[in-house]
Amino acid sequence: MFNEKVEALKANIKELSATINTQKGEITAKLNAEDLEGAKNIKDLREENKAKLETEKATLATYEAALEPDGVSNESDGTKKVVGDPTDEYRNAINNFIRTKGYDVNGLKMEGKDEAIVPYSVIKNEITPTTDGIVKQDTKLVTSDDTSYIPSHEVNTVVDLKRFTRLIPAKKGKGSYPVLKSATTKMISVAELEKNPKLAKPEFDNVDWTVLTYRGAIPLSQESIDDADVDLISLVNENVNEIKLNTTNSAVATVMKTFTAKNISDLDDLKAIQNVELDPAYVISYVVSQSFYQFLDTVKDGNGRYLLQDSIISPTGKVFSGHPIFVIKDEEFGAAGDSKAWVGDMKRAILFADRKNLGLRWADNEIYGQYLQAVTRFDVKVADKKAGFFLTYTAPVGE
Repeated sequence: MFNEKVEALKANIKELSATINTQKGEITAKLNAEDLEGAKNIKDLREENKAKLETEKATLATYEAALEPDGVSNESDGTKKVVGDPTDEYRNAINNFIRTKGYDVNGLKMEGKDEAIVPYSVIKNEITPTTDGIVKQDTKLVTSDDTSYIPSHEVNTVVDLKRFTRLIPAKKGKGSYPVLKSATTKMISVAELEKNPKLAKPEFDNVDWTVLTYRGAIPLSQESIDDADVDLISLVNENVNEIKLNTTNSAVATVMKTFTAKNISDLDDLKAIQNVELDPAYVISYVVSQSFYQFLDTVKDGNGRYLLQDSIISPTGKVFSGHPIFVIKDEEFGAAGDSKAWVGDMKRAILFADRKNLGLRWADNEIYGQYLQAVTRFDVKVADKKAGFFLTYTAPVGE
């Protein structure tokens, strides 16, 4: 029925157009015959037909706009004409039709009983996405951010140098520890039944130590403990343990820097210290800064093989020329970029008098919170001066 109506409108438009053209010739003929009254009557009929023609064209445009999504309608002569925007009255009529659930149809062009004709141009042109659409700013009150309340840990140096020193439990605030020197004498041959010659007495070096106390505390409000999404006390305790580790590592590194200094510029210098300067009885290991590690990581032997190797038996997973390596930050041995290292027998060279290592916690009603206190008491001393060297690497000129 819809298409039939369109075809009927087109036929009427074609017929009216032909009639109007014919009437134009009839008016001219009447005027030539000086029949003014007849010319006037035909002119009036022609004006009525022109009005009907405009009405039919408007009706056809409305039907074709509903058929064509792009809002383009066909003229009777085959040309295309863009349909203009509907009036505000027509938009209001559509809104009324929707609000009254189809009861109010005033001002609408209807197809059948219940279908209102809505040109696509009304929908298309009425909406401007950039201004009429919903954007994130409009939903701010109902849109949350994805925030994680479980902290991740920053990568940090975790080598505990204290474990590789001569660790003794200190029961008092100060004391001394005897270190047996290496024997340098030997026995002599004796004839039968002669008296036994005297053996040399063992020699000792007494290492005096005095315990120092390192401590600190941090107050935590009870509200922060109760409201945190994680176990705040455990989290702070973990941080305190890292601070303790930094403290002991720094103390051990400070003592290492007091050993005899050596400058090296290549692998041969390093080999001379390792093979000649240090007694073969020492169990050698390396404690190196990051920059010194870079030097070791690029050293090759005469066959072009890297001397720094992976090892499953080394505490750090790396060995250099068969000896374990411990890597610490440049700043522990100097400044950033300094290529420094300690080489020797850590257990023979360094004494660590460990007095006490505490973590205390108590409630304070005055502040409605808790205090976390860390206490560590120790001293670090040189036990055997000959058991290690402090190295500084300087690249040869031109490299």
